[in-house]
Amino acid sequence: MGNMEEKRNSNHFWQGALSGALAMFLLISVLAFTLRMSGANFAVTKQDSGIDRTTENKIDVLKGLIDEYYLYSDEIGEDDLEEGIYSGYINALGDPYSVYYDEEETKELYESTSGEYSGIGVVFSQNLNTKVITAVQVYKGSPAEEAGVKVDDILYKVDGEEVASVDLSDVVQKIRGEEGTMVELTMLRGEKAEEVALEIQRRKIEVETVSHEMKEGGIGYIRITEFDSVTYSQFESALEELEKAGMKGLVVDLRANPGGNLMTVSNILDLLLPEGTVVYTEDKNGHKEEMTSDEEHQFTKPMAVLADGNSASAAEIFAGAIQDYELGPIVGTTTYGKGIVQQIIDLKDGTSVKLTISEYFTPKGRNIHKIGIKPDVEVEFEKDEENPEADNQLEAALEEVRKQIEE
Repeated sequence: MGNMEEKRNSNHFWQGALSGALAMFLLISVLAFTLRMSGANFAVTKQDSGIDRTTENKIDVLKGLIDEYYLYSDEIGEDDLEEGIYSGYINALGDPYSVYYDEEETKELYESTSGEYSGIGVVFSQNLNTKVITAVQVYKGSPAEEAGVKVDDILYKVDGEEVASVDLSDVVQKIRGEEGTMVELTMLRGEKAEEVALEIQRRKIEVETVSHEMKEGGIGYIRITEFDSVTYSQFESALEELEKAGMKGLVVDLRANPGGNLMTVSNILDLLLPEGTVVYTEDKNGHKEEMTSDEEHQFTKPMAVLADGNSASAAEIFAGAIQDYELGPIVGTTTYGKGIVQQIIDLKDGTSVKLTISEYFTPKGRNIHKIGIKPDVEVEFEKDEENPEADNQLEAALEEVRKQIEE
């Protein structure tokens, strides 16, 4: 994984140096790829563009300058330069959610969205404004828990490299890696921001994205940490077990849930909503795509949903749908505010690109991008120093369900 970070560092250099010079060249390449994917019978050629010779000449000049003058030219490989060109082109969009992935990163990306990966077992969240990355969940029995990572630890360095302003997706890819290899995390802990360096061995992580239990008074509690491929079956099983145990009401906890797969959250909502719209998306051309629920399943018992500022994307789709259908109150604080959809596109050579392709809208037509979902019952989390297990937000959600049961 250290090699990946070195590659990214060199990529950042070339993003600035070459993205402008190669913009038109790569635009033609992307267009040709798009046409092939759509079944068109023609492709753009060099002769069609009339600019490739000039572009190639400029690249040759830049390369000659690097070879002759750049102090660290012997540390830069040809593959690094090419990958830097592609990364720089996508980064030039200025969209933090659109990313080019090389072969290694693509492999890790698909592993991460499957719900199984090789890593350390921590869920991190990044503050939208400060870019500070914080551990919000440590999986039980994980390498991270065994090494001593704690919730609320601030991630300062990965393998000695500061990550204070690095995009969370890049940091996660750096932390994950081949099973059995080591990664060093430097955390800042407590009010004094004490530095804690931890050596952690990566292992195969089978993510339990859903946990559940029965609370006092017959109120079921389901926590969803993210929406991966494995989440639907885990949620369905949890709901069935609680129903068999005589559940009278339900609290779904989406706090610190960063989102995930759009289809997964839509399928889960189909288990809860009446027949109708779950969510719909709209692309740049005004094309709408609607996801719906049928009448086969519907949750009719008292319900509440917990959310906070770290609930994002698919988690907001869930909360927004429950709120629009008035199935129960949203309890907590305003959510993150990510109302756009990304698609991962396979470039057929082992690499891929993730592009923002559409906006999503709740059943009532709300787009919450950069706004978030405002809770029906606003409750700030209050840490109880004398009782670390206390959770005033959860208690508030349970109380909302009790009220509904008693009505």
